Amino acid sequence: MILICSYPKYRPEKNNLEEDTAFDCLTKTNLLRLCEWKKVSQDIISQKYGRTTMKQQCEDKCPRMARRTFLKSASIIALALCLSITTAGSGIFTGTSMAAQPNKRPNFLLIVADDMGYSDLGSYGGEIKTPVLDNLAQQGMRYTDFYVSPTCSVTRSMLLSGTDNHVAGLGNMGELNAPNQMGKPGYEGVLNKRVATVASLLQDNGYHTYMAGKWHLGLKPDQIPRARGFERDFSLLVGGGSHFDSQWNIEWQIPKAPYTEDGRPVKKLPKDFYSTKNYTDKTIQFIEEGKNDGKPFFAYMAFTAPHGPLQVPDDWLRRYKNRYDEGWDTIRNQRLARMQELGIVDKGVNTADRLFFLPRASQLAIGARKIQGRKMEIYASMVEYMDDQIGRVFDYLKKIGEYDNTVVIFFSDNGAEGNDLRGMIAGRPGTAGYMHAVANFAENGHNSIGRRGTYAEYGPAWAQVGMTPFRLYKGWVSEGGTRSPLIVSGPGVQGAGELNKEAVLHVMDIAPTILELAGIEHPSTYKGREITPMQGKSWTGMLAGRTQSPRTSDDWLGWELFGNRAIRQGDWKISLLYEPFGTYNWQLFNLAEDPGEQYDLSGKFSEKKKDLIALWDEYVEMNGVIIGERSPFEGARKALPTAVPEYDNYPPVRGMEAIPHKKLMELIKQ
Repeated sequence: MILICSYPKYRPEKNNLEEDTAFDCLTKTNLLRLCEWKKVSQDIISQKYGRTTMKQQCEDKCPRMARRTFLKSASIIALALCLSITTAGSGIFTGTSMAAQPNKRPNFLLIVADDMGYSDLGSYGGEIKTPVLDNLAQQGMRYTDFYVSPTCSVTRSMLLSGTDNHVAGLGNMGELNAPNQMGKPGYEGVLNKRVATVASLLQDNGYHTYMAGKWHLGLKPDQIPRARGFERDFSLLVGGGSHFDSQWNIEWQIPKAPYTEDGRPVKKLPKDFYSTKNYTDKTIQFIEEGKNDGKPFFAYMAFTAPHGPLQVPDDWLRRYKNRYDEGWDTIRNQRLARMQELGIVDKGVNTADRLFFLPRASQLAIGARKIQGRKMEIYASMVEYMDDQIGRVFDYLKKIGEYDNTVVIFFSDNGAEGNDLRGMIAGRPGTAGYMHAVANFAENGHNSIGRRGTYAEYGPAWAQVGMTPFRLYKGWVSEGGTRSPLIVSGPGVQGAGELNKEAVLHVMDIAPTILELAGIEHPSTYKGREITPMQGKSWTGMLAGRTQSPRTSDDWLGWELFGNRAIRQGDWKISLLYEPFGTYNWQLFNLAEDPGEQYDLSGKFSEKKKDLIALWDEYVEMNGVIIGERSPFEGARKALPTAVPEYDNYPPVRGMEAIPHKKLMELIKQ
């Protein structure tokens, strides 16, 4: 195989130009006739030359090639082909899926869920039916300590650039920049030109690059996917909106959510549009239409599920009927037990308490509990539907013979959504935002939840279930806002079905990992401008089983968003959160013993805390962090009740479970 490859990087060096020319011309015009092993040779030849121009390129390059040289080269290459086939058949190559085609560059399928919880998947302890992703976990590896940003666009900036969000242009979400952050480097609110996307670098090095789904990194022509490295795209440019064809956007400033296809505005969505299905359709379409030239592909599936509004097709509305009537406390305990059985959470460690402003589900009236459970039913249906559609892509790749040569990476962009997103964006009654929300998302009755034209989110209680065993959810730099499930499978990934609890990983690592697997170096300049180096660490050694983690105990990670901030080094973490979820002072936690971040160890380990604060100062300097003078969470303390601990036996009234009248009479008689 090495001898027949026409890439200069892979083929053997030639000693004279005539032989090199003869080699290339023979490869382009006659190689397919030398052997029946057509697929491999076609893939390799077409990646450089393309099928439609082979003959003409050869005639242009070497019209006077000597017959003797041609035949000599033909004999050498024919022999090399036969030897390659023989050795490939003998199984001397290693790796999980690359054995048959050891020099064929892998495809990449990057799948990102939107606001999905850490414990939702069956392979992470959830009760939601996700057989496709659970099977992927059995084929590949799962990781427990994979980190993202607390919000979507911020994570996506790091995913595509391989560097910190404060460098890539999303130091804050563009919609929420504080006054003192406006116009500052790193706070452009879009993916800036200080970075080159992984898609751009792959495209420039012979890859097809496709995207279907949520972009959220810029609206202008030079900011959209087509301008940032994707040759084909079907993209939602903003952060969210209706999952159906109405295109209603959550934000009133842009009433209809803008989509692009191949860089051009989409005027109208098809009547049967549903986001998850159509993103899947487009992904399959793009791969199908580009598969015949033999080039590998990078496909980015950025689902908007299960981001609000919670909506599913009508025939999926009742798949989880009454499944969640028992309430969030019971479901959370069940998930935690399964996570412990799976080894994801160690027994005996501290997990997060129910948030102080949330009632026990058992205290709710039956009707109220059913309404809350109904929201979780729709959420679960959205997750299962996404899993089903991912299965369609896998089936298609198997059909065309590309599944075994495709590296699949799956994760969620941030923690589960526990905030009132519509309330935050719509504002107060009487405002333009409120009227937009009422006009377009009016229906929210029990029987309407989940249908087109409705807007429902499942709230903080279910979000905390989704982030079992962690504290808080999307928007916060606590573990509940920044931990995500991660599954990686495909060629070169060793340890099928295993769980890695040692590696501390970050979304910034994905771009350098993909580039290294593709054999591409990250440049210092791109199209005449200097670009920043990637901060992420490649996983190739870890995926190959040579090491457990790309980081040592001395390496560290940092976060800042909306004024909340955190540093993790080894098992130690410091965080500073707005009240009442924090003290607005640095707190110290040991995540190995306390993943729920319940016990501040600042007094006991003051020197460790000082060391981590010094790393925070380094993080600020390295990335140009500007703490906003305003924050969307600055009023949280006044909006919520005073935080007090709740135990099983105190407060005595709030802590009591419901007692039926008949049972109460029996107790009195006793």
